[in-house]
Amino acid sequence: MKSITIKGSERESVGKKATKALRNAGKVPCVLYGGEKPLHFSADELSFKDLVYTPNAHTVVIDLEGDGKFDAVMQDIQFHPVTDNILHVDFYQLFKDKEVTMNIPVHLEGSSPGVRNGGRLLFRKRKLAIKALPDKLPDFFNVDISKLKIGGNIDVSSLLNDDFTILHPDTTVVVQVKAARAAIVVEEDEDEEGAEGAEGTEEGSVEGAEAAAEGAAESKE
Repeated sequence: MKSITIKGSERESVGKKATKALRNAGKVPCVLYGGEKPLHFSADELSFKDLVYTPNAHTVVIDLEGDGKFDAVMQDIQFHPVTDNILHVDFYQLFKDKEVTMNIPVHLEGSSPGVRNGGRLLFRKRKLAIKALPDKLPDFFNVDISKLKIGGNIDVSSLLNDDFTILHPDTTVVVQVKAARAAIVVEEDEDEEGAEGAEGTEEGSVEGAEAAAEGAAESKE
């Protein structure tokens, strides 16, 4: 999985006044969990743009001046309810021999024949939670929909892999194609027309049989 480096500095004070001063200076207060003790640090808000404002998943290298580098994943983020500025970010430290939980994006590949025939594509799971060792984390899931017909679906069972554990039931639907309502109406109309045609044929047969019987009786008289 691709990694993004975020440069920061350790925080000496974690009080409200110090936190407010950081935010006023365009910095984001952060905490790194998972080690011997939580590590409080701050980083420029602009350094988070490639990590936060993207549909892709990334691990992080936290580079603290004079305090070393730490491999991590973002666990939680808080935004200001009005300005959408980043208020706080929590990270979890990665260790090569310790599994981590992470949401991995799903990418669709190909063109669905069901959609071409008028069906509606429903993308049910755009991200899947998995558990894996850091070296086994995939960048994304590739889901091929080139054979997905109307009424068909692709579920988690088709994405299982020995490198990681998907934290969803195997029957969880990732993507499916449903028939459009208009298509269903057309099919019903066709059935009704067929039934009316059959009724007309039956009525014609009965009338023809009655006429033949009357003709035979007249000839005998």
